[in-house]
Amino acid sequence: MIDWTPLRAELAIWRAEERQIPIWWRDDDAVGHTPELEHLIALSQEVGVPVHLAIIPAHATDGLKETVQGSDHLIPLVHGWAHVNHSPPALKKAEFGAVRDKQAVQKDIASGFEKMTDLFGANLCPIFVPPWNRVDPAYLPMFAAQGYRAISTYLPRRQIEDVPGLENINTHVDPIAWKTTRGLVRPEHLIARTVQLLQDRRSGITDASEPLGYLTHHLVHDAAIWDFSRQFLSELREGPTIVWALK
Repeated sequence: MIDWTPLRAELAIWRAEERQIPIWWRDDDAVGHTPELEHLIALSQEVGVPVHLAIIPAHATDGLKETVQGSDHLIPLVHGWAHVNHSPPALKKAEFGAVRDKQAVQKDIASGFEKMTDLFGANLCPIFVPPWNRVDPAYLPMFAAQGYRAISTYLPRRQIEDVPGLENINTHVDPIAWKTTRGLVRPEHLIARTVQLLQDRRSGITDASEPLGYLTHHLVHDAAIWDFSRQFLSELREGPTIVWALK
């Protein structure tokens, strides 16, 4: 049985202080129409939070295009180009790391934007999600010049923009234990992390205006991850939260 008391107590403080918490949900690595994607859509409908779906452009299928176009609960984002690691073994994985040729990077940035625009047109949300949540800062002006309005990685942003016109809209809570079981992180740890994130915002340590981001990967969820996600998002929706969208 999960003890939600610490999160409920923190949210109660936000209500008492008449604060609001913008929240958003990002799900990575989409490429096609799958049963897992249907599960994601159903959960989004249930909790009342749309999913910003980070799609790998090089592998996106027409079936995925039709699913996204037919749903009011999926918002397409660009997730790299092909989700390929270009870093040497000594460095952490990255598709847009410092070791790459800048012309090759520019080509991938343009290809991803063009492919996703062809697929989704005006419905494409111009947020770039770098695979493994890593991008070399030297490339950021390229994204802004391409037409992106935001970059999304992981952890609280240090500033609203690193380059003019390109906002940082990050994610902050990931329920998957990637380095160990690849199952659900212990729920008490996830709740404690969320409470700490909210406390840091109240105290001014981090930016309270940044949307609090929940990060999932629907293709690898087990039952425990699905169940926690449902409960977690439902707890947040009790307030005082507002669902964020890029304007």
